[in-house]
Amino acid sequence: MRGVSGHLHHPPVRDPGPRHPHWAGRRLLTIAVVLAVVGVVAVTAVRHFRAGPFEDPQGVNQFERHPQLNGDDPALVAASKQAAADGDAERSQVLERIDGVATGLWLTPERYPTPTDVRDYVVSVVAQADPDGTVPVFVVYGIPDRDCTGQLSAGGLSADAYLPWVEAIADSVARADQSVVVLEPDALPSAIQCGVVDQRVQLMASAVDVLRDAGVTTYVDAGHSDWVPADQLAPLLERVGVGSVRGFTTNVSNYQPTTAETAYAEQLSGLLDGAHYLVDTGRNGAGAGAVTDWCNPPDQALGRQPGYVDDGSALDAYVWIKPVGESDGTCNGGPAAGQLWVQRAVDLAEAAGW
Repeated sequence: MRGVSGHLHHPPVRDPGPRHPHWAGRRLLTIAVVLAVVGVVAVTAVRHFRAGPFEDPQGVNQFERHPQLNGDDPALVAASKQAAADGDAERSQVLERIDGVATGLWLTPERYPTPTDVRDYVVSVVAQADPDGTVPVFVVYGIPDRDCTGQLSAGGLSADAYLPWVEAIADSVARADQSVVVLEPDALPSAIQCGVVDQRVQLMASAVDVLRDAGVTTYVDAGHSDWVPADQLAPLLERVGVGSVRGFTTNVSNYQPTTAETAYAEQLSGLLDGAHYLVDTGRNGAGAGAVTDWCNPPDQALGRQPGYVDDGSALDAYVWIKPVGESDGTCNGGPAAGQLWVQRAVDLAEAAGW
């Protein structure tokens, strides 16, 4: 902290006369109090430096303030180079363009199995994002018995290992000047179908607490418009503490049309005291009508590209949370979940007029 300096004006020297015997003690006490107050102010300033003085990260639309971090996807880059080497310039350009759109950075225990592993990766991303003033969007996807309804993305951590893993993420993300976490796609809607509501709610409520206390702008996933009705899901979102963070997400990794998603999300927001939300539009560009097949459905297209929204609603931004070139699983001819499916990525782009 810098002090305020100035000129001292010295009065004429006079005989101070007799002093009270407790004068020195009082002076020392006064100095001690002043130093204590200064120390508190300094610590408070440090604590609030990251998000701005006395600013709640949950009250901030990070997408309005900062461009989203776009890290290269090595698989897409390699596929684009391979297409160019094969003489297919158009295919190469389409893949390169897809790679140029910012998407979510997925944190899974399959890729980052220990708290140390996930901490090291997140710290490296934060170091990349901060100098550019960009906001990384991390997707936490490690809840126990993950994808219990479909089993194509099955896995996750044990209940005992889950919270330490999330704590490592929160501690690392908190080092960024700005950051966003999307918490556990599909976890709450699938909990109803799988009969694990109490366990999921308890774990996710703890995760919400950890992320909020670390000062991370957080959105809890809320499924999509063709799954669990808003009035059934809202109580679970309340139980996990969505009211203490920024809000929720919809349509992550799904294909429901934007109009249906915003209507569903606005209904949820109304049930949740105006909670803000994000809509994943990565693969919902095929038009109106509910999509009943969630796993690599045919005849789909890339959707609206990411960007923040300022329309007076609770919608913060359209985002691409799921990397659009990744397969949903071994269905409709796809490779394993999470693997790049080059032909499908190109087909989605071409269907969108790319």
